[in-house]
Amino acid sequence: MNTSELRTEITALKEKENAIILAHYYQLDEVQEIADYTGDSFGLSEQAASTEADVIVFCGVKFMAESACILSPQKTVLLPEQEAGCPLADEISPEDLVALKKNYPEAAVVCYVNSSAEIKALSDICCTSSNAIDVVNSLDEKQVLFVPDRNLASYVAGYTDKEIIAWDGCCPTHDAMTAGDVHRIRRTHPDCVVTVHPECRPEVTALADHVGSTAGIIKYARETPAKKIVIGTEKGTLYQLKKENPGKEFYLLSDKLVCPTMKVISLEKLRNSLKNKMHRVTVVESVIEKANLALNRMLEVTRQGSGKLG
Repeated sequence: MNTSELRTEITALKEKENAIILAHYYQLDEVQEIADYTGDSFGLSEQAASTEADVIVFCGVKFMAESACILSPQKTVLLPEQEAGCPLADEISPEDLVALKKNYPEAAVVCYVNSSAEIKALSDICCTSSNAIDVVNSLDEKQVLFVPDRNLASYVAGYTDKEIIAWDGCCPTHDAMTAGDVHRIRRTHPDCVVTVHPECRPEVTALADHVGSTAGIIKYARETPAKKIVIGTEKGTLYQLKKENPGKEFYLLSDKLVCPTMKVISLEKLRNSLKNKMHRVTVVESVIEKANLALNRMLEVTRQGSGKLG
């Protein structure tokens, strides 16, 4: 079956099942193209919480599909590839977080959304890269346990007077960027601007012209007068950037900016999942109840303000 036939069948199945297809910006171009909504972690969370569809087909990784289950527990949530995990989410276990909380009993736990449902259930509030500063500053506590990304924690620490205690985890894709990559690209394209994700190392964000979430990077690229823009986030974002800005040139900060697990979902796997209700993601009720509090608290904070990262 060719691409056109797959698209036609997926569209028909979607209507039959009253389904919505959500796709992260890091997905393959053809998956983003057929999605009803493309976005970063925060935008996808909002869509999962508000959709009236009966079935959510989540083209992303497991923690994202789990968040959809938590926010819309009455829906059927499908992940077209059951092995689509997140290395960052795997860097902290519930046992790790329980032990950390015992060491800092007065601290609030801020959990980056790139975490398992169980970690969310053990947290006071979630955050995404687009709202992390607002979330941290919304807390009454002066001490914050920030899990699991040390680089995002380091960036947030520059915009708060709270003590940030960071778990030593990272996104392997973003953490692979170095200051040398920024210097190299500026030598190659001296008239460029550089925008990077806060999951990059502090020495990389310090050299950038702009730091933002994936949606923030897309917004910056749309609004900047610069014609050459270097992107320091996952390669899949280029699809949306080029679509929105045909008169601008985009370059990746490094050819290492590819997340393998974000590339495993194909149109064929999407079709099969929707047709056969394959790879349904579920979360136990006790975890849903607690994790839902952390996610909804995040959504409420974001409705009240706009953070540095945009």
